Amino acid sequence: MKETLSGTWRLLSIAWKVDWRKTVTAAVLMTAGAVAAPLLAAFLGLMTDAVVDGHGGAAGGYGIVVAVLAVVTLSFGNFAHVAYFELAELAEQHFVEDLITLSNGSEGIEHHERSDYADLVTVLQPESRRFPNAFQALFSLFGLILAVVFTAVLLARLNPLLLLLPLAAVPPLIAGRKAEAVTDRARTATAEPTRIALNLFRLSANARFAGELRVFRMSDELRRRHAELWDTTSRGLWRANTRAAAVRAGGQTVFGLAYMGAMILVIREAISGRHGVGDVVLVISLATQVNRQVASAVNLLGDLQRMTGTLRRMDTMRDVVARADVPAARQTPPERFTRGIRLDDVGFAYPGTDAPALSGVSLALPAGSTVAVIGENGAGKSTLVKLLCGLYRPTRGRILLDGTDLRELPTEEWRERIAAGFQDFVRFELPARHTVGVGDLPRLDDDAAVRAALEKAHATDVVGQLSDGLDTQLGTSWTEGAELSGGQWQKLALGRALMREAPLLLVLDEPTSALDPEAEHHLFERYATQARTLGASTGAITLLVSHRFSTVRMADLIIVVRDGRVVETGDHATLMKADGLYAELFELQALAYK
Repeated sequence: MKETLSGTWRLLSIAWKVDWRKTVTAAVLMTAGAVAAPLLAAFLGLMTDAVVDGHGGAAGGYGIVVAVLAVVTLSFGNFAHVAYFELAELAEQHFVEDLITLSNGSEGIEHHERSDYADLVTVLQPESRRFPNAFQALFSLFGLILAVVFTAVLLARLNPLLLLLPLAAVPPLIAGRKAEAVTDRARTATAEPTRIALNLFRLSANARFAGELRVFRMSDELRRRHAELWDTTSRGLWRANTRAAAVRAGGQTVFGLAYMGAMILVIREAISGRHGVGDVVLVISLATQVNRQVASAVNLLGDLQRMTGTLRRMDTMRDVVARADVPAARQTPPERFTRGIRLDDVGFAYPGTDAPALSGVSLALPAGSTVAVIGENGAGKSTLVKLLCGLYRPTRGRILLDGTDLRELPTEEWRERIAAGFQDFVRFELPARHTVGVGDLPRLDDDAAVRAALEKAHATDVVGQLSDGLDTQLGTSWTEGAELSGGQWQKLALGRALMREAPLLLVLDEPTSALDPEAEHHLFERYATQARTLGASTGAITLLVSHRFSTVRMADLIIVVRDGRVVETGDHATLMKADGLYAELFELQALAYK
């Protein structure tokens, strides 16, 4: 109960922060509507006695009051709905923005690798839409408390034993709390199969994967797996909801027995002449209201308890993200490299696994050099790139930038000096200008800068084929959006990577996998020329990850990675002469083109 009270206070704080005027309006209207109900019962009893006693004037006056209270009871809640529903929409917007910030506003991305984080996101996304229920419960609670007090006072005036009727509401409240705890645990327990089922649905509904799914006749298999996962989720939730319903029914049964006892007591006293007809009408009305109050209290506390669980999960999510981030000391990245980047015995293991993705990596990437990283799939190439970009922090060892540990630099300032094109690039469904321009936000709308980046990426032909050029809306999410081929999307991503004019580190991680080998080779010849020019002016390092040896042979330094370790380093001639893994892989690939 303490946690629910704390969550209720937090919810009120959220409402006040969003809009205190609407908060006050909703609270006043809901309270007035709720308090009017027991007062209506009291005046209805007085009106009945006046009618029975033949006091027409008094009966008419009481009738007017009854009518006014009836209007208040029936209408004020609807007026309050407008205020708290607007509050709920604003609160949901802030909640979703917090989710986005927690997901993507942190320095690192390690939390995305954690299953507990994924489960939290699965539960929190649909729960964000429950703010209307939570705010209705919040503002109804104020009026409900006062209504219960008024009801208790009116019942006590008739017979002190009738005070037991409101007390009989305690078992249903306790039962409702236990029932919500049961369903809350079930939501957590079924988060994983729910998450996987949703992923299968997104996979089957995405046009990008439609061809492969049809070629391999995966439709039935996806449906089967999706059905099994939803069946697992449904069984878990059904069992929990059945148990919760049984617990709630037990609590309501206790109140039902008390309700019947109150009716018998009042009717017997009316028959004996100790109470009039108006008192009987009053008790019947109040008992009916107590019944509604109990049902409302159970539902309201259930909604508040559920929202409390949502806020608690959000706190847990903050803790997960906070554990993934280590505050950086406030030093400034160098304006230019004089020595370059050095990795000193660097190791890294992904969260939740003891198997190292990288181990004992010691390297020197000289200032102004073009460096190529090669290796088989899963060797650790992309992990190395993400460590250099500050997306992960080494679990051991150091990454030094001109002698300064990367941990000592503000991550955001370091990333301002990086330009990157990743193999898992984003298909930003924006106007073509912005799809490229986001690579350097201050120049988002600078057409000259965007066209220059496209020229560097050898991607001007993509824009030339669009109906409205840079103004063309991209993506099928838009009714008139233009869809591009994989290679066209990748060219725009390359242009985005080249928007920044003077990065200290240019990372190209399999950025041309959708292009043919010849196009990639010509493109990287241009990159090599640009890299030498950039390296001469700022000491910038260009880091290339590729499977194509015809491309990487032009690099100043080639790094060969295998099973998370660096096994060879040198230029092309040195590595061929060494006749090691690089030479073996180079010859194997060369044979494929003969």
